[in-house]
Amino acid sequence: MTTTSTLTREQVLKVARQRQAAAVKAEIDKLHLAVEWAALNPGDVVDQTRPWEERELEVAGDGAPTVAEFSIAEFALAVGMNTDAGRVFIGDAVELAHRLPRTWARVLDAEVPSWKARKVAQQTKALPVDAAAFVDRALAPVLHTCTFAQIERTVEAARAEFDPQAAEQRRLADSEHRHLTFYWRQVTSTGQVPVAGVMDLADAVALDENLKAKAATLDPALPIDVRRSIAAGMLGGAGEREVVIYTHAQADTRMVEVENTRTVVTPEQVQQWCQTAGTKVTVRPVLDLNENLTTDSYTPTDRQQEQVVLTFPRCVFPGCSRRSRSADNDHITEFPLGRTSTRNLAPLCRHHHRVKTFTAWTYRRTGPRTFTWTSPTGCSYHVRADRHIR
Repeated sequence: MTTTSTLTREQVLKVARQRQAAAVKAEIDKLHLAVEWAALNPGDVVDQTRPWEERELEVAGDGAPTVAEFSIAEFALAVGMNTDAGRVFIGDAVELAHRLPRTWARVLDAEVPSWKARKVAQQTKALPVDAAAFVDRALAPVLHTCTFAQIERTVEAARAEFDPQAAEQRRLADSEHRHLTFYWRQVTSTGQVPVAGVMDLADAVALDENLKAKAATLDPALPIDVRRSIAAGMLGGAGEREVVIYTHAQADTRMVEVENTRTVVTPEQVQQWCQTAGTKVTVRPVLDLNENLTTDSYTPTDRQQEQVVLTFPRCVFPGCSRRSRSADNDHITEFPLGRTSTRNLAPLCRHHHRVKTFTAWTYRRTGPRTFTWTSPTGCSYHVRADRHIR
């Protein structure tokens, strides 16, 4: 397939170079603005006995200025990030400006890519001041040609030289590779999840013998690997088992969403889980998510809490993806001026609940699942809290 271009090869390359230069400058400007924002919002010493209130946040290493914790969210949204990513970004900028001045100067002169400088900053935050200065002196002149491996070697050399105790602790931690990991985000549509691990040899031998013994009691028509997998599942509990799985059906698809793992499975798989011998199934009443449940109490009822979770699967602060099942139920209009009713409740993770409570951030519900937030500086952010799992 051919297309007709109105530009010559030279013109395309010229515009491409201009766009690249503009992109590089934009990244440098964002880092510089992050440093300015940190300076405008310094961390203050606070009363540690009041756990809900704002803290001075150590976003960079020793000797770097702290930042007011609740100031992070607004800057993060301004540069298209969520609060967690914004905290890291501001920390990288502060680390570069205050503890890695040589590297920072090369970033400002566009001699070192900002992403590579940030890579260095993220590794030096845990170093003492002298060690960070050593890394800065060693890497700044050659950083534009350094590989990640060279950066890591230099950081580890500085750690060993200036903080040998931390280096030894890190060595011991790195030597411990035991783990057992369930890959919940990779659940298949047939309800199977990958598992991987590294075990102590003696523990592995004991587990293997246990699985062999259990597998030998299962249907011999099944492949041995399938029986071993079933046997491993049986280790979760003998006899009756109660596994809480939140599933949701949507009108526009036959697949079933599993809230716990943010994945989808077939209806037949849910049926199989329910019919497995020894499994306890609890059927709960279906909640009408459009019904406005109310109570005279400040604390929402169990039905209200479940209704809020099912309606809003995540914290409704702009950009936040923390699950609502572990979040706080916030009164949009403060109680008792606002009643404890479904339409006046929304899930906020603990951090953003604190931000809303102790700063000038405000929000209002503009539809069944939409909100408009207003920042302390007057910027508006619109949130659509759909029910689909992502």
